[in-house]
Amino acid sequence: QVQLVESEGGLVQAGGSLRLSCAASGRTLSNGAMGWFRQAPGKERESVAAITWSFGLTYYADSVKGRFTISRDNAKATVYLQMNSLKHEDTAVYYCAATGSVGRLWEKGTYAYWGLGTQVTVSS
Repeated sequence: QVQLVESEGGLVQAGGSLRLSCAASGRTLSNGAMGWFRQAPGKERESVAAITWSFGLTYYADSVKGRFTISRDNAKATVYLQMNSLKHEDTAVYYCAATGSVGRLWEKGTYAYWGLGTQVTVSS
């Protein structure tokens, strides 16, 4: 089993920044990847970004490219999501997820382990 704990989200004004973290513990998936997803009210959960533990290969959804940055600290088994130039439409519950795979990282079904989620609210 893998346990994932996200940092607290928050309320930020449009144009502002926020950094989320996700600490993993338990079974090691060092050959896999971590992803961030989000779910806004009434919408499906969507991929935001992902990163592989090895080599740090990254994936970003088009909607966040150039604004969000995903990074990882292998020693701490922690993944970060730096969110800049936040928009009202970024408001959602953000979830981190873990997988032992490095393929199709934009798909929810790739991930076996999920955090509980953290609320990010961007005021316009």
